[in-house]
Amino acid sequence: MSDLRDYVAKRKKMDGKFAEGYDEGYEQFKVGEMLRQARESAGLTQEELAHRLHTQKTAISRIENHAEDIKLSTLERVASALGKRLEIKIA
Repeated sequence: MSDLRDYVAKRKKMDGKFAEGYDEGYEQFKVGEMLRQARESAGLTQEELAHRLHTQKTAISRIENHAEDIKLSTLERVASALGKRLEIKIA
């Protein structure tokens, strides 16, 4: 993993455009990944979660893979459908 960190650090120094969008993109990736992990730990497929949320499987896939601009209300609904509660931390 340190190879990846080294690569990212070097790339940020060399490529301003990459550095600009990296942190925001990484945060969005983490949100989608956390949602996927929570769904899987609840033992649900994307289709089962979609059914609980009265939506389509493609909507769940989009949330997990492209979590940019996700509404807080959507995060709360997903957490509730997974039997979880949403906690937000500003650090």
